[in-house]
Amino acid sequence: MRKWLSLALVVIVLDQLTKLWVDSALHYGQVIPVLPSFNLVLAYNKGAAFSFLAQESGWQRHLFSLIAVVASGAIVWVLRRHHENRLLSLALSLILGGALGNLIDRVAYGHVVDFIQVYYSSYFWPAFNVADSAITVGAVLLVLDSLKRQPQ
Repeated sequence: MRKWLSLALVVIVLDQLTKLWVDSALHYGQVIPVLPSFNLVLAYNKGAAFSFLAQESGWQRHLFSLIAVVASGAIVWVLRRHHENRLLSLALSLILGGALGNLIDRVAYGHVVDFIQVYYSSYFWPAFNVADSAITVGAVLLVLDSLKRQPQ
């Protein structure tokens, strides 16, 4: 179990270090082209994924923080019971690290720092961060794990 919690910690550290770097190196809203279809941009998200509920008065900060705490507790409980299942544990560790990385932002700043922007032509994906990436990869791995365990 220690290695799975260590992986979650690595995600948290990478997430927080990259957010601190971007927050200190860029001004809010500043866009730096890096590659075709990839920019660095400093954005603050008071909502959830894709800025869901970002325009609300502030109550969403507490809701999303509570969800992150409850989900993290549930993930640790499942990890303790199924730590021998490598794919499931990898998925849950990534989700745990991502959830706690974004929780740290919500508690410390009242918003999540986003900085990765991908686009094609004039179509832009909402900005995201390392924590969001870990959560997404973890969710895909959860689906793969559930498909792997389905009876044929």
